[in-house]
Amino acid sequence: MTSLFGSILLLIALQAPAANSAADTALLDAAQQNDLPGVTRALQQGASINAKTRYNATALMLGAMNGNLEIVRLLIERGADMNIRDTFYGFTPMAAAMMNGRVDVIRYLVEKGSSEAMNAFSLALQTKNIPLMTALLSSKEVNDKTVAATHAWAVKTGAPDIAAAAQSVMTARGIPSNLIITVPPSALQAFVGTYTGPTPQQTFVVGLNGDQLTFTQAGFVAMLFPTSPTTFVTPQRANAEVAFERKGDAVEGLTITNGPQKLRLARAAAGAAPFVAAGAAANPAPVAATAAPANVSAVDLAVAPRGSARNWPSFRGTGAAGSADGQGAVAEWDIASGKNIRWKTPIPGISTASPIVWGNRVYVATAVSASDNTFRTGLYGDTAPVNDVSEHSWKLYALDAQNGRIVWEREVHKGIPRTKRHPKSSQASSTPVTDGRRIAVLFGTAGILATYDTNGRLLWKKDLGLIDSGWFFDITHQWGHSSSPIIYQDSVIIQVDRQKDSYLAAYHLASGKEMWRASRPDEIPTWGTPTIATGKLGDELITNGTKVRGYDPETGKLRWSLAPNSEITIATPVTAGGLVYVTGGYPPARPIYAIRPGFSGDISLPKDATSNDAIAWSNDREGTYIPTPIVYRGLLYTLNINGIITAYDAVTGERVYRARVGNGGSFSASPIAADGRLYFSTEDGEVFVAKAGREYVQLSKQDMKEVVMATPAISNGLIVLRTIKHVYGIGAK
Repeated sequence: MTSLFGSILLLIALQAPAANSAADTALLDAAQQNDLPGVTRALQQGASINAKTRYNATALMLGAMNGNLEIVRLLIERGADMNIRDTFYGFTPMAAAMMNGRVDVIRYLVEKGSSEAMNAFSLALQTKNIPLMTALLSSKEVNDKTVAATHAWAVKTGAPDIAAAAQSVMTARGIPSNLIITVPPSALQAFVGTYTGPTPQQTFVVGLNGDQLTFTQAGFVAMLFPTSPTTFVTPQRANAEVAFERKGDAVEGLTITNGPQKLRLARAAAGAAPFVAAGAAANPAPVAATAAPANVSAVDLAVAPRGSARNWPSFRGTGAAGSADGQGAVAEWDIASGKNIRWKTPIPGISTASPIVWGNRVYVATAVSASDNTFRTGLYGDTAPVNDVSEHSWKLYALDAQNGRIVWEREVHKGIPRTKRHPKSSQASSTPVTDGRRIAVLFGTAGILATYDTNGRLLWKKDLGLIDSGWFFDITHQWGHSSSPIIYQDSVIIQVDRQKDSYLAAYHLASGKEMWRASRPDEIPTWGTPTIATGKLGDELITNGTKVRGYDPETGKLRWSLAPNSEITIATPVTAGGLVYVTGGYPPARPIYAIRPGFSGDISLPKDATSNDAIAWSNDREGTYIPTPIVYRGLLYTLNINGIITAYDAVTGERVYRARVGNGGSFSASPIAADGRLYFSTEDGEVFVAKAGREYVQLSKQDMKEVVMATPAISNGLIVLRTIKHVYGIGAK
């Protein structure tokens, strides 16, 4: 949904709507649930046609998002506002329909005069949807140049039906056939290059493919058609015009015009490193070049001496620290040749839960669907869940760390998931936790928490009920729960943030008896794991969420809270050097906080302040999305979903460098570290090893040939790496 001129995620201040009546609430609920009779009934009961949710979304917006043409038609006939915007994303009904490609609804909105018809043009071309394109071309909002460019595009790409529709409009309007001119490739070559603006989103690469000029922005490629020797248009960005600026024979820049909006970009010098366009969560800074592996010496890749074995008992190891110095981790391996691959064990189903290690045992959780084990990686913004509520088997495995042999397998639960899952999530996303005697495992979409002893004997199992975690904006978009349990003293603590009635709870590890429960009434779904930190008031339980909070882990009593934060939080808080580091990479705030535990009350920063007694330092716009950060040897490393890594001085917050891991892709697994090296895994299975320190230097790259979503574990000479189908034991043979 990224547009040429900026992200659809408009950072508009949240506003509280007027209190809804019972009929208003019924209308919104029915629209979310695709319940046409319910919508009709609510309107008959006096519901306001433009009743709003917490974020000022209306029933029309929700119906459009779900692609329910009948609901959309009914609401518009009753006078629903087609151009109203919510206060979080800035969505209109048209934008909501486009987000999930609801073509029938988009066409209807265009026909009814939506003011955002132009935003649907690219989708119509991409899908080659003739009815939608015909409606768009007939709209008075489309200028003559866009119609002519659409005809040229259709002829060029072999879309005769679209070409015919465009020709019909050209004839009706009297648009001359020579509005799009011919410019020879030798003249087009002068425009080829990189053009940059003040932010990374405003970076364009102009290329030439035969006689066709193109531009690329953030992975989006469009074809440019000339209306003059220096002016071009593209139907893929309707009504926009690109004008190149010449000074003599040199092209110095370009200007993009779309209505009253103008954007000027300067041409980058040949060989200059361009900005990296990183989408909605981008940070406005250039990305450093990565050192070539050829610069790496044998010493850089040598296995460090191994000290005494240390366990990896939970997500990202003890305290989610993610570091494993002295465990003899290798820096390179190879699937094809078997180099440093000690074992490989297939595990059925799909799971994004990470492996844990205690002594000679590796523990992994999974969920096996009777119907649909599809999985989708990549950088995309789709919100619709996987429609699989077939019978599942949720399992816990114990493997021998020496050879990968399955020591025991237990079916923890069998049944129908209580919620759907996100396309890049699973029905088993929470990492187990162990104290060496007991293993606790949480399956949120089943609502099951259970513990086993190390021989696989069930100690207790508890039904937690419905844990409905998903998109706060539309509760029908269920994504699944993934916060992992932690062990504190004699209790197992879970964070259950869901659509309604969120809470923290502690259960006695040996018996399963509930020890305390702390309500989080204003918290919406989150996916991070809680962390224990120690401050001047003793131990604290730190949680990430729309507010960062600190609790007494023995009683669940709230001690302090901190805002603002992102509305979708996934990263786990990390402790190091007496500070707690929390990141959020999604609107309305993208902060990094370095928090001193041990305070009380509201510790939020005053306006324009970056620190106070409770916060050592902060950054209000460079927080990252999905991966948990890592603090290692004095530096805080944050990794964004798009592969941008940034290093900060962990004490002061000063930025040390920014770089890209690999050549792109998407990252969900969190970074780990060992013996002066950092390990990063892409969703598509590439694992990069880099030097830790004040510059980014890549040491090696490994291809696992399978999806990797889980964060690896390191213990006693072994990297335990989980792909979507297998668990690998990687180490020197």
